[in-house]
Amino acid sequence: MNIALLVPGPLDAISGGYGYDRRIVAGLRALGHQVRVVELPGRHPWPDSDAVEGARAALESLPAGTRVVVDGLGLPSFAHAIESLERRGAVGLIHHPTALEHGNPGPVRDALREAERAIFPRLARVITTSQPTARRLPEEFGVEPGRIGTVEPGTDSAARCAGSGGEGCAILSVGALIPRKGHDVLLRAVATLPDLEWTLTIAGGEREPAHANGLRALAEEAGIAQRVTFAGEVDDAELDVLWARSDVFALATHWEGYGMAVAEALARGLPVAVTAGGAVADLVPVEAGVVSPPSDVTSFGKALRRLIFDTELRAEMADAAWAAGQLLPRWEDRAAAFAVELERAG
Repeated sequence: MNIALLVPGPLDAISGGYGYDRRIVAGLRALGHQVRVVELPGRHPWPDSDAVEGARAALESLPAGTRVVVDGLGLPSFAHAIESLERRGAVGLIHHPTALEHGNPGPVRDALREAERAIFPRLARVITTSQPTARRLPEEFGVEPGRIGTVEPGTDSAARCAGSGGEGCAILSVGALIPRKGHDVLLRAVATLPDLEWTLTIAGGEREPAHANGLRALAEEAGIAQRVTFAGEVDDAELDVLWARSDVFALATHWEGYGMAVAEALARGLPVAVTAGGAVADLVPVEAGVVSPPSDVTSFGKALRRLIFDTELRAEMADAAWAAGQLLPRWEDRAAAFAVELERAG
């Protein structure tokens, strides 16, 4: 197949969604498919004029017979080119609808939903990265169920975490410093545990500087700044070190299309404390972690208290996490599954 992936640039951005795209592209190429990556300019997901013009130009640049795949982050920029998408038999890759992004102002959220409700049903096929996302598309976005397929992310095999080796509990959270990741909820939750020995490291880039500064201010105001490390955007080697030295993984997300960081924690044998935002709760067996409602600081704090205080429970959950992690899909077969979904687009 001749395939073109249209994605807001740069493709090498560090996030779960971009990581998925890179692995699928590499896998498809390894299978012998010709894959061209077209990086879309401008602002996304709520497009500016550069994004709209870039989307139009990208479609026009592709030769006939190319299977067009558009990453969902860039789809709203094609709102004025829906007929062209339909004519080309374009496929949408939906990590999660941008209208569900937490923290967008109401008018932006409503406009994104309107754009996605107009675009999604006109695509030849929609590929989601989780079943919970797939289940929302027919009712909320008007997509025919028969046009929806799911290819979950893979998870690399990894060494089991050794842990901090100290008396306290080293908590790791991985995710960009954006409102949807709920780091403010996590900070407020750990602030309710001053009597316990814990440290928290948050690894994630500062996509929204004002929000990142607000998180640091929150840690200061809560009196926990000395226990919290904002590690910033780290490379794979640095992240491997953080994983190895951690005792618990925590993520208070409001919504995840899949939850790749949660899957990676399980694959490394880390017990997890998460909120049931999107597909995350489906990933975590009850024996491997604790799940709280989104935005519920009190519940999340109590869940973390159990994991930090009860070291025997934590050890049992670590064993269960390791066992569950070995059953997760691996990247080796993800590209083949993705190719099958592209073939189903007709």
